[in-house]
Amino acid sequence: MELKNHSLAAKNNLLAQLLKWVNLRPEEGRRTWMMFAFYTTVSIGLRWAEDSTVALFLDEYGVGPLPWMYIASAFMGVALVFLYSWLQKIFPLRWVVVAIAPCMVTPLILLVLLHWKLHISYLAVILVFLLRLWVDSLYVVNDLNTSIVANQLFNIREIKRTYPIVSSGVLVADVISGFSLPWLLQFARLNRVIIIACGVMFLGSAILAYLTYQYRDAFPDAPQRILPQEEASRHRRLEAPLKRYILQLFAFVGLLQVIGLLIDFQYLQELKLNLGDKELAGFLGLFGGIVGLCELATQWFFSSRLIERFGVFFSAALLPVAVGFVVPGLIAVLNILPGMQSVAFFWGLVGLKFTDELLRYTFVVSSGPVLYQPIPERIRSRMQALSGGSAEAIATGLTGLVIFLTLVIGGNFVAAPVQKWIFIAETAIVAVACLRVVWVLRSRYVDLLVLSAERGELSASKVGLRAFKQAVVKALEETGNAADKHSCIDLLAQIDPHGAAEILAGLLFKLSPDLQYRSLEVMLAVGAKPEYISEVRWLLERPPSVVNLEVFALALRYVWLAEAHPNLSLLEEYLHPQQHSLIRGTAAALLLRQGTPMQTLAATKTLRWMLTHKQELERMNGVKALREAVYLQALRIHIPNLLQDESLRVRCAVLEMVAKNRMEEYYPALLKALYYKSTRETAMRALVKMENEALEMLLQLATNVYKPEVLRMYAWRTIAHISTLEALDTLWLHLESSWGGTRYHILRSLLKIQKQSEITNLVDRFQHSRVETLINQELKFLGEIYAAYIDLQPQQTLESYQTQERVVIVYELLQRALEEMEWDIRERLLLLLRLLYSPEKMQAAAFNLRSESGVNLARGLEILEHTVNLPTKSLLLNILDKRSPQEKLPYLVEAGFMEYQKFTASERLRRMLTLGNFFSDWCLACCFHFAQVNRIRLTINEILLALRHPTGFVREAAIAYLSVVSQRVLLELLPKLQQDSHPLVANQVQELIKKNSSEHPQELQTINV
Repeated sequence: MELKNHSLAAKNNLLAQLLKWVNLRPEEGRRTWMMFAFYTTVSIGLRWAEDSTVALFLDEYGVGPLPWMYIASAFMGVALVFLYSWLQKIFPLRWVVVAIAPCMVTPLILLVLLHWKLHISYLAVILVFLLRLWVDSLYVVNDLNTSIVANQLFNIREIKRTYPIVSSGVLVADVISGFSLPWLLQFARLNRVIIIACGVMFLGSAILAYLTYQYRDAFPDAPQRILPQEEASRHRRLEAPLKRYILQLFAFVGLLQVIGLLIDFQYLQELKLNLGDKELAGFLGLFGGIVGLCELATQWFFSSRLIERFGVFFSAALLPVAVGFVVPGLIAVLNILPGMQSVAFFWGLVGLKFTDELLRYTFVVSSGPVLYQPIPERIRSRMQALSGGSAEAIATGLTGLVIFLTLVIGGNFVAAPVQKWIFIAETAIVAVACLRVVWVLRSRYVDLLVLSAERGELSASKVGLRAFKQAVVKALEETGNAADKHSCIDLLAQIDPHGAAEILAGLLFKLSPDLQYRSLEVMLAVGAKPEYISEVRWLLERPPSVVNLEVFALALRYVWLAEAHPNLSLLEEYLHPQQHSLIRGTAAALLLRQGTPMQTLAATKTLRWMLTHKQELERMNGVKALREAVYLQALRIHIPNLLQDESLRVRCAVLEMVAKNRMEEYYPALLKALYYKSTRETAMRALVKMENEALEMLLQLATNVYKPEVLRMYAWRTIAHISTLEALDTLWLHLESSWGGTRYHILRSLLKIQKQSEITNLVDRFQHSRVETLINQELKFLGEIYAAYIDLQPQQTLESYQTQERVVIVYELLQRALEEMEWDIRERLLLLLRLLYSPEKMQAAAFNLRSESGVNLARGLEILEHTVNLPTKSLLLNILDKRSPQEKLPYLVEAGFMEYQKFTASERLRRMLTLGNFFSDWCLACCFHFAQVNRIRLTINEILLALRHPTGFVREAAIAYLSVVSQRVLLELLPKLQQDSHPLVANQVQELIKKNSSEHPQELQTINV
């Protein structure tokens, strides 16, 4: 039995090592190898058929009609692509991809049989042309089919690792078919070889049918006829950028096809000039075999790693750079060297073809399906068929036309050697255009990924101010939703507060009372201005029954503050008890600010009567009036009672008044109000208005670890809302010295400042290196968490089953606490990245990374890969991916963020406790419970620190640990712990005292004495 287990383990290790060599993960292996088997089998048959039909075609026609072949292939390819796309509307996608290959192979068999049996010369010539044409069409359909199936089976990150293996099937086919075709030709004629090739393609189709059946959940069940309403709406939002992206993809695929065909024509032309018919077929086979071996080695061991390391666009740019500039440069050098002119072009074009095939069927083919991943899944396969297949077909036709015109014009005006250089120049021009398209694709690729995530944000810096103001005026004048109009006014006040008064003053007479009130608030926030008095006075001159009381009070205040020499005697009329309390209080506050001594006395009496009134409305309006008073005088004595008022609205009004008038003796009441949900929002708003004056007391509250975490969180948020340079500096300084939850709250606060700031590159300019340092700190600590995952295992014990069960439960709790800390660090890393890069892209990435879906996770990682440019980018992608700690820890060790050494559970636990400030409170408590059930000896200093910890359950865990490992020390400490503020700890201490009083009465009595 042991031998069998050992053999199984060795087999699993060998399989894991094999997957690691080819850069695959275990969960991807089965799908990848089945796709590889299907693609290899079909490609072997296609390669035999292609080489055989090429030999028949060149023997019958030569290279002259090749341009016409390209043009005919274009029409055939376009027709097949549209047929393929149309079939997806009629049948489910799985049926289409399975049935298309057998349906394409069957006509090929018929054509071969006709060519074999017919002996009419002109029909034989036509059939040879059709055979070559149909094989080219089979290539288009097979490559399209394979990439569509791969995009359904793998997500955007998996496909970078798996598709190089899948696409290497054509390389294996090159090796097998290349070396087997000369041997096969010894026993069979070309027609029979094509029949055998068709049988092999049928076998590959059977493998595909089995694969799609096994993973049928990856394919849509219904035909792609009509999108659901939600998806249709989403598609409309993406329509414009999607069209631009697909157009660029179309150009990219087409230009690559043009490059390949230009090279292929020059290559075949040189072969025809230098080799005979049989030599040509043999050379094609051997050349394909050699190229296939090189491609296979590149594809299996380098391609996926290079794509993951440098990205798909670097890989896609390799081919146009190499065949457009590098190899043509080498051909030119060979022509200059003495004695090489006669063979320079032949071997140069062989090298050009070699380079094109090597890069095309490794890096470019591996990158191709990834480029379609940003397209929504519902329409991806159709778009891939239309843009990819039709692009190749149209490019084939255009290339054939270009070659034909080049041959006609060049044959009449230039010599044959010069004509060869014309083709080289055309290849270079197309390569330059292809590089330009790759550059444009790169930017639109990430933008489309972000739009697909549907998590964009509106930034004030992106709004055209003049156009926006015109839109606001139009929105406020037209009939519509009041909430939308409120939002327009708020956004206008945020973007252009000083210019808002000019717009809103002219619209006051058109607005509803609620909007008039909000407009006057915005106008008063930037100061009352004389030029708008006439518009505001219009509100005071209207009949009292028509004007809203709150609007009237604000208009009254605006007019008297804006006028240089106001007639204050008119305000005394508003002090009459018959007036509404809101208007009465406003008039009294204005008289306290500007009135004569007699007017001030009358205003004071009015406000005192309001502040002590039995009705809530009178008291609340009296307090609101005090906010605008400059001198409170004798009215201060009423504030303590008002702070304890039974009405919540009155208490909130008092808090705002305390902040507005800077009443320092009542600042503790503002901080205390943060404790309660009912007054928290009012207190935050009041403290923000105090700006830097509130900074110090908020900072003391935020950094006091003995205060509740929710209170400290709101203290940091309040500091962020202050938004002064001093507040910003305070947040940055404490961000670097804090950890855990505190750092998370400060990061959220900094992001609020960045979102509100007009300077979007504030962090990039001044704080980039500090953020990088913080990211490195998080990664170092993450290494400690992964080491704890691996090293902290329950120790073996011979105790009872109940004890063993408890050990397992505590171990699981500790592992869960470590997982939660890992999740917290991932969140902080994403917040740190949002400080450095586009908030829209980072928000879209974070949204996808939090998803349980593998597809969404891969999309989030892809956005990060094309946005982040830190030295640790590759490490971050591996950390944020779904991998086990055993896989992630080596990446951190390799990057130099930690040195891992295998520790025993007790050694690792002691190391964790030395880093206790970095660990969460719950994890620390779990560490003490783990030490308790495993009998791990801890130092006195570690225990005392836990007993002084501000969190109750950490103190409870330390006491529980002492109750097991050191009764003597516990007996000494119990009397001192009776007064603990946390009820959990207090109850625990009382139970331990009762227990020890019965077991050790003498010791406990002595200690008490």
